[in-house]
Amino acid sequence: MHFLSAVGVAYKYFIKVAMPLKQIEKILTVKLNDLKAKGTLKGEEKVITGIIEAKGGFGPRYLLAGQGEKEFLRMNSNSYLGLSLNKDVVKAEEEACRRFGAGPGAVRFISGTYESHLELEKRLARFHGREAAMVFSSAYSTVMGVLPQFITEETLVVSDELNHNCIINAIRLSKPAKKAIYRHLDMKELERILKENIDQAKRVVVVTDGIFSMRGDYAHLDKIAEICRRYEAGYEEGIITIVDDSHGVGAFGKTGRGIEEYTNTKADILVATLGKALGVNGGYVVSGKIVIDYLRETAPFYIYSNPITPSEAAAALKSLEILDSPEGIKLLERLQRLTAHLREGLKQLGYETLHGEHPIVPLMVRDTQKTSQMASYLFDNGILCTGLNFPVVPKGDEEIRFQVSATHTEKDIDYLIDVLKRFKVAAL
Repeated sequence: MHFLSAVGVAYKYFIKVAMPLKQIEKILTVKLNDLKAKGTLKGEEKVITGIIEAKGGFGPRYLLAGQGEKEFLRMNSNSYLGLSLNKDVVKAEEEACRRFGAGPGAVRFISGTYESHLELEKRLARFHGREAAMVFSSAYSTVMGVLPQFITEETLVVSDELNHNCIINAIRLSKPAKKAIYRHLDMKELERILKENIDQAKRVVVVTDGIFSMRGDYAHLDKIAEICRRYEAGYEEGIITIVDDSHGVGAFGKTGRGIEEYTNTKADILVATLGKALGVNGGYVVSGKIVIDYLRETAPFYIYSNPITPSEAAAALKSLEILDSPEGIKLLERLQRLTAHLREGLKQLGYETLHGEHPIVPLMVRDTQKTSQMASYLFDNGILCTGLNFPVVPKGDEEIRFQVSATHTEKDIDYLIDVLKRFKVAAL
């Protein structure tokens, strides 16, 4: 039998014996239809096909698949400083790619560690005032890899109720002796939990987001640290504070050092991302050298997964260099001005928003149907935004989440405010 014919016969046999999905597909279809009925189906992803450079006093515009030449203002990007489009950052990645190739080719402990990985880790540690840093493939995998390593069968985990999904899943994976969830930013409840559980656990891990991604408000890390110090002696192995400040680093604080800078307080272990304000890809953790040494030996999402590419590491180094310079300060100041401009515009139109300084600016709609209508109206008018409904946010907290970038201009913000004004008139 000819080789290709033999392959064809084998493939047909494989198809006959390896297609047992019809029953499960029926079940999955029901589940998908249920999500659609609830209004929580994400549906098809919007595909960016091109970027039009800033012109005429407006920032960059984006082209989408199926939308022809229609241009969109992107108000739902995590690239707070616009560094993903920075020419020096792009150049750094290009040059490193030519030098080291497109991918790492192995996990870190085999032969996947490149010079740029080590340089980046040293720079991150220095930026955050820590002894050591460790880079993961994403911030999600960082939390999933780090948190379980400090949770034992004799550990109490205490978590803010609005913590990110990665924290929730990391706690589930860890199977602690006990977990307690305190009301959002409720320091009295945090204190009550720590007080009531003295002698009930050997160790406590208090974990929180730095900036809460749905609302743009922040953890009171100074108050958390003070409460933890007050009750630490009641636990044999002490209390550890772990903070995921993915939305804070590069976008919050006078020099972009996030929640730690804003509250003048350091967490025991800080997790953050390279994929938001720094505009690249990957996540990382900073702490003391012994902690990082331990994580390199135990964190499965680090040990068994390829790292970010050497070129991504080089790009992140360039982003850090920009952030930690007068240029970075100017970008942060611009970001703050534009954020304040948007918040003021929403207030003048009579929309509800939350007080704060972070470039996540929520427009609180508090109604599922109206949130979907507003998101559709904005899209029709060339604005990309994120409508958030239950269960992504609690019932009654439905919102449109806007995210300001330093690549935006006052004209961009004014255009958004004008569209929202027209929506309000049309809804009357």
